[in-house]
Amino acid sequence: MSEPKPSNSRPDARRTLGAFGEARAAEYLEREGYRILARNDRAGGVELDLVASRGPLLVFVEVKTRRGLRYGRPEEAVDARKQVRLRRGAVAWMRDHHRRGRVRFDVVSVSPGQDADWIVRHLPGAFDGGDC
Repeated sequence: MSEPKPSNSRPDARRTLGAFGEARAAEYLEREGYRILARNDRAGGVELDLVASRGPLLVFVEVKTRRGLRYGRPEEAVDARKQVRLRRGAVAWMRDHHRRGRVRFDVVSVSPGQDADWIVRHLPGAFDGGDC
């Protein structure tokens, strides 16, 4: 997948960058043996970037993509407030899809590397899901 092209409109550029990062994250997870069940799904008023499974494990994946580290590493943007929203979305998604079982919350960060390539960093179990 080629690098996202700059856009004159900030929201469009952010959306393009986000879609690029989510595609890279999904490719990475699939190579690692995960099955992508949903992309950009909405549940409980929350957008879930990726929902994946690996064996009996259900994984809700938040993808964060940045063009640089000026504002910190991408995964640092998944703060306590975002975690609460993701848990709420996961509970709703599971209810809507009649799913039960073990759940994990991962974060995948996508950022530029030194050789004009992008680095995908997977943080399994990035935060506690509590009781979903």
